[in-house]
Amino acid sequence: MAEGSPIRVFIVDDQPVVRQGLSAFLMAMEDMEICGQASNGRDLLQALETARADIILMDLKMPEMDGLAATKVVLENNPKARIIVLTSYHSDEMVKEALQAGAMGYVLKNATAEEIATAIRNAMVDRRTLAPEAADALIRMSKAPASPGHDLTDRERDVLALMVEGLNNGQIADRLVISTATVKFHVGNILSKLHAANRVEAVSLALKEGMLD
Repeated sequence: MAEGSPIRVFIVDDQPVVRQGLSAFLMAMEDMEICGQASNGRDLLQALETARADIILMDLKMPEMDGLAATKVVLENNPKARIIVLTSYHSDEMVKEALQAGAMGYVLKNATAEEIATAIRNAMVDRRTLAPEAADALIRMSKAPASPGHDLTDRERDVLALMVEGLNNGQIADRLVISTATVKFHVGNILSKLHAANRVEAVSLALKEGMLD
C-alpha cells in the first residue's frame, strides 16, 4: 500500500445486513475503503483473483466454504495476507484454530466501530488484536494439561494406527515400507510418549483418548 493510500478492506460475511453495516462505518473512516464483499469463502477466493485487499474481515460460520477453510487457502496462496476474524463465536477451539490458521486478529461482532477500525490499523503494522474473550480462551488453553499423544509425530501416529489394527512389527514394516528396526524405534518412542508399559497399554490408551480420530 502506498503511503497515504486508504486501507483496502474486503468484507466476508454471509449476512447482507452485517456486510452493509460494516461497509457503512468503515467508509466513514478517512483512512479506509471497501474493496469488495463476499458471502462465503468460495466467493472470496474468486474475488481475490482480481481484487487487491490489504485487510480481510472474515466471518467463521458461512455456507459452502467457512471462514477457517478460506483463511487457510488465502494464506497458502498469499502468506502476507492479513486476515481478521470477525465473528459471534469465541469457543476455545475456534479461537485456537483461527489463530493457528494464521489470522492476525480475533474480534467479536459486538465490538464497537472504533474497536474494529483499531484492529484493522493494528493488522496493517502486523500487530495482533484479540477480543478479551479470545485472549481468555488462549489463557485457558495454555493452562490446560496437554492431551495424551499430543507430541506424537505423523509417522508415529501411522505406526500406532497399525498397532491398533493388531499388526506386529514385521507387518507394520511391510505396510509402511520401512525396516523392522525403524518400526521398533517408533514403537519405543510411542510407548515412551504415552507413558505406556507395553503395546497393549498403548493401544488401549489410543482408543480411549481417541488419538487417531
